[in-house]
Amino acid sequence: MGFILAAVLIDMISIGLMVPVLPHIVGTFTQSNDEQTAAFLLVTMAFGVANFIGSPVLGALSDRFGRRPVLLIGFAGLALSFFVTALATALWMLVVVRLFSGAMQANVAIANAYVADITAPEDRARRFGQLGAMFGIGFILGPVIGGWLGHYDVHWPFFAAGSMAILNWCYGFFVLPESLPLDRRSPFDWKKANPASALRGLAALQGVGPLVAVIALSTLAQFTLHNTWVLYTKFRFGWGPLAVSWSLVVVGVASVISQGVLLRPLLHRFGTQRLAMISMASATLAYLCYGLATDGWMMYGIIGLNLLGGVAAAALQSFISNAASAAHQGQAMGALSSLNSLMAVIAPLLGLTLLGEVSHRPPSDPLMGLPFFACAALQAAALVITLRFFRTQPAPSPA
Repeated sequence: MGFILAAVLIDMISIGLMVPVLPHIVGTFTQSNDEQTAAFLLVTMAFGVANFIGSPVLGALSDRFGRRPVLLIGFAGLALSFFVTALATALWMLVVVRLFSGAMQANVAIANAYVADITAPEDRARRFGQLGAMFGIGFILGPVIGGWLGHYDVHWPFFAAGSMAILNWCYGFFVLPESLPLDRRSPFDWKKANPASALRGLAALQGVGPLVAVIALSTLAQFTLHNTWVLYTKFRFGWGPLAVSWSLVVVGVASVISQGVLLRPLLHRFGTQRLAMISMASATLAYLCYGLATDGWMMYGIIGLNLLGGVAAAALQSFISNAASAAHQGQAMGALSSLNSLMAVIAPLLGLTLLGEVSHRPPSDPLMGLPFFACAALQAAALVITLRFFRTQPAPSPA
């Protein structure tokens, strides 16, 4: 388990490096808030569309050839995309490189499948929580470095991120063991590797169909927040890369505490079902408060109060993983990644379009919070579906 956690940590640090500065590097090719929002929408959607198509293919390939080679492909693709982004001289270059990066990137899905390979079903919620904690640590270290470097030059974080991705490739090549034995591999099937078939297969998993809708709505809310955070805080609070990076550090610390420290005792106390519902209720309230915040310091307080908001993903993911056979964990996790990628296409359309509609308003206008009010509505809908679904399930037991 330690091998894949280390690989994910390095991967998340490299990705975290670029988060505070990507909208700003897009802004170097635009002249106004409206243009910057529209350009960032285009760049973000390019990654989401390519990832939606590529994730199930890479997931199915990992079921056929093993997790390790597909992870190595992802690490190499990340490294190349970071360096090209740093050297880009036009907006179209950013769009092309994000298309390439999206098509080559399924590291999160393959890491989830890797964990499922080596973990008993009853322990998967806890293990997925540990993986989530690595995401949190990565988003503590990455944005700090990225924000600090971006404060001097918005291109520097991408050179640093590319170097980290190369380091991760070397670690994966020389150290990371394969998790999927030959006798548990399944043939590659193009019919199952296309996004539509992958999503149909995910929805057809026995007993968890409604949870797919829950994951979709929750992910859409989360990605809408992510896609609007940097520009929203710039337009409303005047935050630059360094200020954004510190807010992401707080998000990372909260993620580590919730998924790395609190998740296990909370699973024992409440069980996966009740914990998932508590988490979604907390997230709904947090989204509403983000939209109502009138000063930047309030965002930090809301992040801290929403410690439980991110733990639902691990619980829901364990239900999906347990419903898939051992030979098709990569396919199931690839389908989940495709679902995430589809939401990554829709989220900027929703969030950045709403932000563009209110970006000309004064920062004190309550309507500036419109993107986050939409997030609250999506998360509330997911909570309602979850409540109805779990009423038909056996009583929750401690995990």
